[in-house]
Amino acid sequence: MNDYYLEEGTPFTGRKLEKLKRFLQQMNLDYDPLITYSVLLCDPQGNILSCGSRHRNILKCLAVASQSQGMGYLNVIMSRLLAHAHKEGHSHLFLFTKPEYTPIFEDLGFFSILCTADIQFMENTSDGIRSYLKREAGASETPPDAGAIVMNANPFTLGHLYLVEEAKKRCNHLHIFVLSEESPPFPAADRLFLVQAGCAHLSGVSIHGGSEYLISHATFPDYFLKDKQAALSANGQLDLLLFGRYFKEAFHISRRFVGEEPFCPVTRAYNEQMQEILPACGIEVCILPRREAEGIPISATRVRQYFAEGNLSALAPLVPPATYAYLEKRLQERSI
Repeated sequence: MNDYYLEEGTPFTGRKLEKLKRFLQQMNLDYDPLITYSVLLCDPQGNILSCGSRHRNILKCLAVASQSQGMGYLNVIMSRLLAHAHKEGHSHLFLFTKPEYTPIFEDLGFFSILCTADIQFMENTSDGIRSYLKREAGASETPPDAGAIVMNANPFTLGHLYLVEEAKKRCNHLHIFVLSEESPPFPAADRLFLVQAGCAHLSGVSIHGGSEYLISHATFPDYFLKDKQAALSANGQLDLLLFGRYFKEAFHISRRFVGEEPFCPVTRAYNEQMQEILPACGIEVCILPRREAEGIPISATRVRQYFAEGNLSALAPLVPPATYAYLEKRLQERSI
């Protein structure tokens, strides 16, 4: 290995980034824009022999040149990625890959969480998902025949609150899972707080901070799937099967509630997938009508638009008091 050297980027830019992108294209992969660290293994002439990247605790864009496979280069890349992740406080790591590469990553200490026809989802902890869910479910009431809502709540609106209240009427306990990816302009911790504040008056409702096992379209790495439209469907299938297999078991979920989607075609397609996949897992999908304001369904998109415009009077009829107070404070801070 003395004839080879490593290059690191946090992340790469300029010519080194273009060099990495070209190598990935040669390997029939795309560069994932959500990357905070990359490492290259190069020969003395500067040709890339292997590469890998990371965004927070997700490993991405792992590849070995076809003529260099079987020579241990991926082990070197993985060792550097794991060491750098550990240095930054990430010990629990995930990766997504093609199913045929499962044995390679099992040899490197990763364990399968779920495998579909297109995606293998792995972590570096044996049975980590069940351990996590056992801890999370143990911290809240988990009676049988519970319902669930998964929401981004960016931010929490009266539409979200209406969905929660209507869902609670239809089940003896309701679990709300707030997605954890950072979705500007409102941080994940703030979004969770607003859901908690907006639902504080309700009994029989447990609110859970975002889980790394709930995979949103925003964070799913699709660099190894060339058909990006098919990748959306593959992501949805993986996310729903994870929910149907693991979350159902841990929280005794028999119903999942979702609002009608009149605006976003991606969300509407996901809801259609939900109706196909979750019933086979023993979960009834309940689609509830949206709450309206002035004849228009309330949406977080509208609230974000009025927030961007600084229009407090327009967003006031769309959000609960806690959300309004939060948005008012944010706007005051912005004007300072």
